[in-house]
Parts: sequence; structure tokens; C-alpha cells
Amino acid sequence: MIVTRLVDRLTMLSRHATKSFNHFHLNKAAMPSGNNHQAMTFTRRLFLKLVPFLFVRTSRSYADEPQPFGAKFPNLESLTTGEWWIKATLAAAPKAKGKTKGAGGPPPPPTMDVPRDEVVCFAYYTQQNGVLKMSAQLFPLKPGEERVARLEVKHAGKDWQEIAKGEVHYPGWDAHFRVKGWDGSKNVPYRVRHGEKAMFEGLIRRDPVEKDVIVVANMSCNSSRTIGPRTEIIENLRAQDPDVLFFGGDQTYRHIEHTAGWIEFGFQFRDIIRDRPTVCIPDDHDVGHGNLWGESGGQSHIEGDADGGYRYPVAYVNQVQRQQSWHLPDSPDPAPVDRDISVYFTRMTVGGIDFAILEDRKFKTGPAGTIPQMGPRPDHINDPAYDPKSIDLPGLELLGQRQEKFLREWSQDYSGGAEMKCVLSATAFCGAVHMHGGRNQRLLADLDCNGWPQSGRNRALVEIRRAWAPHLCGDQHLAVVVKHGIETFGDGPFSFTSPAIVNTIYGRWWHPLDEKPGPNPVANSPLPWTGDFKDGLGNPISMLAYANPDDIQNEKQRADSYGLIRFDKKTRKITFECWPRFSKVADGDKAQFPGWPITITQDANDGRKVHAQLPALKLDGVANPVVQVIAEATGEILYTVRSQTESFKPRVYTPGKYTVKAGRDKPDVVVARSVEVS
Repeated sequence: MIVTRLVDRLTMLSRHATKSFNHFHLNKAAMPSGNNHQAMTFTRRLFLKLVPFLFVRTSRSYADEPQPFGAKFPNLESLTTGEWWIKATLAAAPKAKGKTKGAGGPPPPPTMDVPRDEVVCFAYYTQQNGVLKMSAQLFPLKPGEERVARLEVKHAGKDWQEIAKGEVHYPGWDAHFRVKGWDGSKNVPYRVRHGEKAMFEGLIRRDPVEKDVIVVANMSCNSSRTIGPRTEIIENLRAQDPDVLFFGGDQTYRHIEHTAGWIEFGFQFRDIIRDRPTVCIPDDHDVGHGNLWGESGGQSHIEGDADGGYRYPVAYVNQVQRQQSWHLPDSPDPAPVDRDISVYFTRMTVGGIDFAILEDRKFKTGPAGTIPQMGPRPDHINDPAYDPKSIDLPGLELLGQRQEKFLREWSQDYSGGAEMKCVLSATAFCGAVHMHGGRNQRLLADLDCNGWPQSGRNRALVEIRRAWAPHLCGDQHLAVVVKHGIETFGDGPFSFTSPAIVNTIYGRWWHPLDEKPGPNPVANSPLPWTGDFKDGLGNPISMLAYANPDDIQNEKQRADSYGLIRFDKKTRKITFECWPRFSKVADGDKAQFPGWPITITQDANDGRKVHAQLPALKLDGVANPVVQVIAEATGEILYTVRSQTESFKPRVYTPGKYTVKAGRDKPDVVVARSVEVS
């Protein structure tokens, strides 16, 4: 090790010395001849002055920058930066699985100092339109180890072939591969390699276009207070074999040690991530926040960050986003927001299900200084006399204009074999929670949820409804299925909020104050409080199911785990399932949380009352055309959907005149104009 360090330093020294001497010798001819000796003397003196600097510089390069985010943030990523290997033994996790109680922080993450043939921790990928994107997360590297990872694949009947290389970034220790011309019709084994021995192996799955039912696992909120493997969840998911994994945020709660927390997450889930497409989007805790209102990339200045913007340096935010989401398909609108914070909102199609992947925190307005404070903190409202309309002010943003435009265009485009649509984001477009943090801690309205600002929420739901798409999310630590109302109860799409993967930090409960069901409760439900309600922000929601924890301190009574969503392309039905963490699916256990499963039809995501149906249309030569209906009086697109058959009878919701357009993948042909409905 000492020899390697000396060689590194001397090599660097030699390069700088050569450049210094060459520079002055090349310019010596331009000097008067009498000054040659003076020039040589100056060069020698400069070289001697450079020597201490070069040794310091080389030493820092050798150990990497110890404070890559500056002196103001000396502890950011402290476990994986600088001379991290000296700190590694102090951060080693206990051997036994466990958790902490009380107000203390989480137990330490796994040690970062692993055998050098194990430095590739995990890899995760997506493929879209012939482009494979894969990210690999490495453990921290030591001085002298190469900063390159390699991607190899093995096609049938052939040897392993290297197809890409990627720089290992510092800080972060992540590497990325982008491969064009990828054939998504075949299963292809892969391995990510570092050095001679370290590797991580998996399978790039073929796009399952032939399957009638595509299965999505919906997960979020992975408590760092409970360390160790997620054995029960992995075993259940293996048995259920989802086609897509969606991690909706809070993959780690290690606020200032994201790389260590991300590696911990990878340890827990790599045996399911390694062989299927994975959508991962960071949420507030991933970037070091308790709550986040991104304010289009602004800078937060107050405790709790309710003024909007990000607390930590841009470089840290971009690192977190790069580690978790670089592998997503390219964003159709990749321009960064303020302060050069990157974006990742995009779309992805798997097996004919077209997913819109949103950033529902990044553009959102912060409440502090924007609306009057009506509770103990700027984002909590406890005044029962307040008017929800008073906080829905002009100019407040939720998704932002760029994402609203993206959703509008996505809802009309069925290219890439899309048959059904689905929207993925971090949190719910309503406040379907009554108790926050404790069984008796009632909160009227939480501005951290996407029920506020209400106008932005309604605009988002209108765009989602136009695609007849359900919405999947997490964040709330409480599994619920609701049907949104926009103008009235039930006229919007369905939404499934997943339970927390492991929830030891912050419990939430659905518990109406009068302990009565709302109007139109779910028939024969085992749950007492279903039906129509208004959340604390005045938004109409219809509660179909909720999974309240019995005891947040009892590991088997916390109501944590994951959701499963089945998209049946043949029947156009969508089934929401919610599985307890300790169920034994592999052994035939079929017991879900009470109230689940719930099956809906695709068209029920547009809950407006049907007034009439237009005459059946048929687009010659096009099977299963994409159909769009437009109200001529307003120019509003009512919906754009792919028909199951060549013939389709469009439905409308009010009297008036309508234009109908259709096409193979986009509605680019007018097939009926000024169809009048009385």
C-alpha cells in the first residue's frame, strides 16, 4: 500500500514537473538570450515551490475530497467520503436484526468496508424504445482501485460480452450504462463487474407483451430504524413474480448518509431488483427532508423547509436523484429546474402498460409565507373554522406547467405498444388520513399531501382521468384505495396508496371523528368507515379500503408491507391487492388486509355520469384503434383510450356537439365531426 501511494505521488509529480519545464523551455526562445539563465533559475524555483503543493494535491486525490459538499456541510456522506475506510468499522451494523426505540436515531448501516470481490452491491434497469439503461451501486472504493465498472451480457449460444463501461462517480460510488439498439424481446443474463473478481449478476427480462395480466408491486417508506433483511417481503414477491417494481420514495431515512442508506436498501431488495424492471423515485427523506416542497429547485431557509426548496446543496440533491433514478427512461423534457437541479419525470411501457412517472414534490409551492399559518407549524392546519378555499390561491403550483403538459401529451400517445395507462408518483392527491404520528393525534389538514393546492390537484386529476388511468403512490404510511372526486364525488380516477414497507417511525390512521361511514359505503365491507367523505382540504374522496395499524410498536401489527396491482389487458380490469408483511404467500396464504382485493374496470377511472353514447366507429384496417373524443363547444379532450376491438362506441357526459378522432397509436384522423347529442 505504501509503495502504491509513493508510485502514485511520484507519477503525478513527474507529470506536473514535465509540464512546468516544458512550458518554460518552449517560451525561452521568446526571451532575450541573456535571460536564459534567469528563466532556468525561475523554473527551478517554481518547481521547488510546487513540490509541497503537488504532494498535498496527490494525497487528497488519493483519499478523495474529504468534504465534497464544502465546509458548510462537513457531515454529508461522511461514511463514504474522504478516508472512509477508517470510519467504516465505527459504522458497522450489529450482526443481529434489530431496531431502536425512543427518540434516538437509526442504528448504523452495514459496514462500507467489504471484501474487494463484493464491491458491486446491486444493479437495476429499465428499457424503453430500444434503449437499455442500467445503474450499478458500488461500495466505496479504496485508493488505487480503478474507477470504472463494466457491463457484460450473455446472449444465447455466445460467451459473455462487454457492451458498456461506466465511470464510478464520487461522491456516490454509482456507475451507469446506456445501451442503444437493445432488443427487448429476449431474456438476457447480465453481470456488472469491477476489477478482476467483483461482480453482480442478474437478468434483463424480455418485455412481456404476450401476457394478458401485467403485475406491478407498489412499495415505499423503508424504515432505517429496523435494520437487516426484508426476507418476508422478498419471499412473497418472488412467489407473486411481479413484472414491474415501483419504489415510490423514502427508500432510506438516513438523511445525510444517502449512499450508505441506499446501499443498505440495495442489500435488502437486490434479490428481487436484479431481474426485473424497477422504477425508483426519491422522496423527501431520501434528500434529507422530513417534508419537501421543491419550489422548482429553490433554496429552503427555515426549519421544516415549509418555505419551499431544498435544504442541502444542489450537488447532494442531484447525487441522490442520479443514484436512484438515472436508470429511468430519458425524460421528454430534461431541462433542469432552478439552480441546475436535474429532473427525471418520464414515461415507461412494460407489457403494454404505459406508466407516467411524476415528480410531485419538485415543482410544488411551499406553504410558509404563502398562506396564513393555522396550526402549530406552517404545513399543519388544526383550525376547524378555516375555509379550505382560502388557501387555494392563484399561482400556487403542484405538478407545475411542464408536468401538466407532459401528462396531457402522454395521455394522447399510445405508441410503443401501449394498451392501458397508469400514473406513478410519490404521494396521494388527497389527505386520506385523520391521525398523524399517534393514535390520538388528530390533524385536520396536512399540506404535505398533494390534496393542496386544490386547483393544482384538480388539474392533475383531470389529466389522469383523460387516460382512464389509476394512480399509484406511497408516502402516507397508510394503505388506502380511494376514488377521487374533482367536481363531485366519484367523478375522478382511482388511487392506491401503498403501506409503508416497514413503518417504525410515524403511524397514520383513517378514523372519522363521528366514527360513522360516509354516504355510499362499500357494500359488505369488513371495514366500518368507507363511503364518501371530504378530506381536511375540502377535496371529495370515496374511501374503499384502508389498513389501520393496530400497534405501531408491534412488528406484526403495524400494517406495513406492499401493494400489488394487476392490469388485465384482455378484460380491461384492474385489481388492487394489499398483502401483510408476514403473510406466507409461497405457502398458499391468500389472506390480504381486510377490504382487499378491490377490482375495478378501466373506464371507471373516468367516473363522470354517462349521458349518451355516440354511434359506433370503425377505423378500417386498424385493430384496437386509439380513440379520442373532443367537446366542440370548449375544445376539451374528454378522454383518449385504446379500444379493445375495431368497433368502439364513444360515451359523452353532456349534451352538445362532439368530434371523434382515431388512429393506430395516436388519434390523428378525424372520423366524425359535429356529432350532436341532445
